[in-house]
Amino acid sequence: MQIFDVLRKPLITEKNACLQATGKYAFEVAAEATKPQIKTAVEAAYKVTVTGVNVIMVKGKMKRMGRGLFRTPDWKKALVTLKAGDKIELFEGV
Repeated sequence: MQIFDVLRKPLITEKNACLQATGKYAFEVAAEATKPQIKTAVEAAYKVTVTGVNVIMVKGKMKRMGRGLFRTPDWKKALVTLKAGDKIELFEGV
């Protein structure tokens, strides 16, 4: 898989902004991506050293539109821990 096939988008939320102080960053990743693939993709894309990767499968929510019910798709989230002193500049100042 290519780098940006693995990394879909960075997740920029208030909760994730608090995690950045500890050197953790969140990304939406491909459902079939593995931890080693996520690690190499982040290191190649942002020129940082990754020390750990945690992966969470997020279940879709039930939504309602008119009388019909539907479920949003499931997706995969990765929390990436960087070496002390490394930063991803994309997240700074948001």
